[in-house]
Amino acid sequence: MKNTHAMDSWTPFPYARDYAFTAGDVARRWERLHQGDAEPLPQDSAVLEAWALFHSGRFEEAACAGIAAGGAGVTAANKATIVYATYLEPSEARRLEFFRQAAERARGQAAAEPDNPNAWFWHAYALGRYAQGISVARALAQGLTGQIRAGLDRTIALSPRHADARLALAVFHAEVIDKVGEMVGSITHGARREDSLRLFDESFALHPHSVIGRIEHANALLMLGGATHAARATELYEEAARADAADAAEHLAVELARMELDAG
Repeated sequence: MKNTHAMDSWTPFPYARDYAFTAGDVARRWERLHQGDAEPLPQDSAVLEAWALFHSGRFEEAACAGIAAGGAGVTAANKATIVYATYLEPSEARRLEFFRQAAERARGQAAAEPDNPNAWFWHAYALGRYAQGISVARALAQGLTGQIRAGLDRTIALSPRHADARLALAVFHAEVIDKVGEMVGSITHGARREDSLRLFDESFALHPHSVIGRIEHANALLMLGGATHAARATELYEEAARADAADAAEHLAVELARMELDAG
């Protein structure tokens, strides 16, 4: 964690007191809280404590606690780092550095535990967020798209009920088509519109109340169809904006949906 501590402190989540989870709370609500990532309930109390900090929105503390716990705690640290960087970090350079760090940690975790689906998932997801922050040309030159696709496919193979991996793969198809077009995307990356829409449906079937799923689906519809899907995209943003947040991360997603509607 020394790389993170070398930086300034993380921007605090302002509503942490509204989401004050204990380890017991997290254990009791585990299925609802982890329906998207299919992470198994940890047996190590230190790992469960890291997750309690994460769900409370104490992201920096969660990352530190997860790394200190080791093993499955690294997953909590990576999710805390990525959620923090996505929603709360104001500096683009630092955001990219957080994604890079999380990807590196997850890659090490996957090397040590090749059958751990969330090691592969957070590696692919962090690389995806990193790729969004640099130019498409750079992402392609670094071979990131191939690593992202392979990591998500591996996650689904290891964890067939992993809704978030399907969601991320649906976004992958849509973003590739948006950037290089459907024909080139299909030939070079196997990206297909029908696969994107099918994966969104599969993801919702596994995680029907996903807030970020609704936002990502709306974004993808606008990328894939523009004006023809505008009404459906607005409906999805509205559903996300009305959602009851189960934890701090969902609170941030609900706020994002409201911002999208305000900007609309």
